[in-house]
Amino acid sequence: MSDSIRILASGDSFTTRRIPKNYPGRAELQALIEAHDVRFNNLEMTYHYSEGAPAAFSGGTWAMADPAILDDMNALGFNLYNTANNHSMDYGPDGLMATVRHLRERDMPFSGTGGNLYDAGRAAYLETDHARIALIGVTADFHDSDLAGPQGPVMQGRPGVNGLRVETRYLVPEESFRALQELVQKTNMNYYEEYGAKLGYLRPTPEGQLTMKGLRFTLSDRFGSRTSCNKKDLERILTEVKEASLQADYVMVSVHTHMGLPENYIDAPEFLEEFAHCCVEAGADAVLGHGPHELRGIEIYQGKPIFYSLGNFIFETETVERQPAEAFRNKGLPADTGVAAYMEERSDHGRRGYGIMPSIWFSVLPSWTVTEGQVREIRLYPITLGMELPRSRKGLPRLQRDDKVLAYLGELCERYGTKIEIEDGVGVIRL
Repeated sequence: MSDSIRILASGDSFTTRRIPKNYPGRAELQALIEAHDVRFNNLEMTYHYSEGAPAAFSGGTWAMADPAILDDMNALGFNLYNTANNHSMDYGPDGLMATVRHLRERDMPFSGTGGNLYDAGRAAYLETDHARIALIGVTADFHDSDLAGPQGPVMQGRPGVNGLRVETRYLVPEESFRALQELVQKTNMNYYEEYGAKLGYLRPTPEGQLTMKGLRFTLSDRFGSRTSCNKKDLERILTEVKEASLQADYVMVSVHTHMGLPENYIDAPEFLEEFAHCCVEAGADAVLGHGPHELRGIEIYQGKPIFYSLGNFIFETETVERQPAEAFRNKGLPADTGVAAYMEERSDHGRRGYGIMPSIWFSVLPSWTVTEGQVREIRLYPITLGMELPRSRKGLPRLQRDDKVLAYLGELCERYGTKIEIEDGVGVIRL
């Protein structure tokens, strides 16, 4: 790639309302977005007209919005999207495929979901004037039934997400490990798994390990936990990264996860760092993380940027139009409860939850230029989502020169040795 190409990335868009054409701050924001060749966003929403039944499990809030909002996202300037996240299957296969149809009708390049595992896992390609860009969308937050199924020789695949399963092992010292073993043995808790292993359908548990209703424990010299990538999922995703690196000039991987470290939720978990490093080693030029709804640190690995979380870009979770009966029953409310009353109950009338967490309501938009395959600097533009505004208007982004946001992000970057300089309210990372 001999010509230069400008890239801008943003975090989660949980969009439940139409985006006004002239809301305060939009013009400046849109001008920044449109100044780039590649403009990425994560769509954390399904878009359809109740074209799917509510799933038995949701990502927290059953996420569905008017497909016309997709036109608003295009109008704002974005041209490349991830659709794999914990809300992708909130309205089942029909809701997912309706969203896919509405995206395709608008010629919106996206990756991360599809009618089978091949479609969900394949890269989306954006043709710009000077380069071909690939995006591979992945989520590590999903119910097991949300994972897209592969095509077979005689059966079709299953609609779903391009999932990266996470394997968690809990470390337990010997005395507690033996106590857990005794508990399992005396309650016959694992009788089904043990019978399956006896018949040859399941693998026996290795020495020094213990399973308990899906939880995995490992004999250790201390208490703790460790996460790692499912090897089959990792290998499958890396195969597509390698394929994309041969077919495109620049490859980006978008990964959605809410998981963090138990001792410090805001830090990226081990599996996410493992995944990001493997993607770069396989040929990815940038890794774009999102999911926890707030910023995480930035790492420069082998000269490539890894954004462990870009936080929120649009966040309108409290003004979702509809929720299924399960949402209300889960809170002990009548099935005919209004959504506004449900949100009041969930937030304890504005006294808990995302609404009172300042870190949810600011983020940054990273911008970088690729010249001859190299990135010399990354510029970070702070945005605010208007935490102080009423529910009816909060959640829309505006540019805001805020040194405090950049200083906060700088602290998150310290564990990776990444330094952010602040120049006139804009962060600068020099590679």
